[in-house]
Formats: sequence, C-alpha cells, structure tokens
Amino acid sequence: MPPRNPLLTVDIIIETEGGIVLIERRNPPFGWALPGGFVDYGETLEQAAVREALEETSLHVRLIEQFHTYSDPRRDPRHHTVSTVFVAAADGPPVAADDAKAAGVFLEGALPKPVIFDHPAILRDYFAIRNGQPRAGVFGNLLNNIDT
Repeated sequence: MPPRNPLLTVDIIIETEGGIVLIERRNPPFGWALPGGFVDYGETLEQAAVREALEETSLHVRLIEQFHTYSDPRRDPRHHTVSTVFVAAADGPPVAADDAKAAGVFLEGALPKPVIFDHPAILRDYFAIRNGQPRAGVFGNLLNNIDT
C-alpha cells in the first residue's frame, strides 16, 4: 500500500484597499473562501501563494508574511490538507478567474456567507491579531492542546 500523506496547500489573505479578498468557489464545496490551492511539485510555498492569488483573483500580490500553518485533518471535507497561510497586499480590484466564480473585497464585520473550510477560524485569528491581540494569545492555545 502506498503511503498516505496530507496534501500541501496554501491560502492567501490578500489585503487591499477596502478590506480583504475572498473568492466564491465555482466547484464543490461551494461557498466563499480565501484564495489558495495546492502546491505544485518543484514549487515553493511562496511561489504557490503568488501563483494561486493571480490565478483566482487576477491580482499580482506582494507577500507580507507567513501567517500560520493550519493542519487539522478535518479542515477540508474532501481530504487531509495542511495549509500554510500567507498575508499579502495587492492594488486594484480582484477579478474572478480559474476556479473562482466571483471575487470580492470584504470587511471583518461584513463577510459573505457561507465561508467554508476552516477559513472562518483563519479569519478569526487574522482579525484578532490585526486588532491588537498578541500572536501568542491567538496561537498559544493550539500548541498546548495536542492530543497524543
């Protein structure tokens, strides 16, 4: 039996004038999500983040930081994925492309519904930190709640 490993993905929180960019998915599972996707063989996480952002939003992004890696096996109902999330900046309005049906810019209190995968939790962490909560307060509990 071949080994089964989690699939490596990236998600991108794109900051632009007026808020953050979310895409509405063209394929199941349907709903709104952060732009992102699978890392190709031979590609760095950073290259994948820039490529996925461009493919889904038509935006040329500037990566600001590697935000956090999310690895809950239940984060994607289709299969076990591990996603490294980046924060990026971009200018101009997003234009949906590739497997995005729509793209929009949203504020914290006015996110579209439904936001799928574990992206509500990612966005909750992002906005908590952007609103002044220390990173250790946001991510510290994750490190202490490991079931072995």
